[in-house]
Amino acid sequence: MPHLVITGASAGIGAATAELFQKHGFDIVNLSRRPCPVAGVTNITCDLSQPDFIAAIQNDLNHAIKGGKQITLIHNAAVLINDNIASTDSEQLRRVFEINVVAANTLNQFMIPHMQASSSILYVGSTLGEKAVPNSFSYATSKHAVIGMMRATCQDLAGTGVHTACINPGFTNTEMLREHVPADVMPQIAAMSAFERLIEPAEIASALLFAAQNPVLNGAAINANLGQIER
Repeated sequence: MPHLVITGASAGIGAATAELFQKHGFDIVNLSRRPCPVAGVTNITCDLSQPDFIAAIQNDLNHAIKGGKQITLIHNAAVLINDNIASTDSEQLRRVFEINVVAANTLNQFMIPHMQASSSILYVGSTLGEKAVPNSFSYATSKHAVIGMMRATCQDLAGTGVHTACINPGFTNTEMLREHVPADVMPQIAAMSAFERLIEPAEIASALLFAAQNPVLNGAAINANLGQIER
């Protein structure tokens, strides 16, 4: 049975991805502080903001993926803070990078030795990984780094049969978006796509499943944003 190891599957894109991959025959392992609501998922509690998080979970993770020949690793967990270049001190930037970038590297180091040909490492980025908007300094900076990590992953794993891609969601109907966008502003945000609506988490999950199943996308950064209208 193929395995999916995913971070942050307690809600939103992560939960939808766990559910979809499970329907396609994957055994699901979720790494997060809160459990995934999907029945049958193996939940391993951890705090990705802690530099030593892997030491606390490595025995449980080893047990969960034991015997897995095909593993998809999805780096989904992220933190979004409304901040800007003039007021964000370096300590706050480090905290954001710890979750959005460094934790992915830590997990890659642990997982890659277990990954055989036909496995994949997928990153959930953002359309802000290729541009920026005001007051999203640390998030946009970290998501640019995620795309760079994906491209480096492609180059460094050449010849192993392990492929990679970065799916960059646009405005998606998630808890994270609702926490940062006032309800009365949400219709304006939805209107920024060519379809004049928010993306549903299940749509990003479908893009991730496609990327996992199609190594031809190796090294690709794919904007999954319904055609974002630029103003």
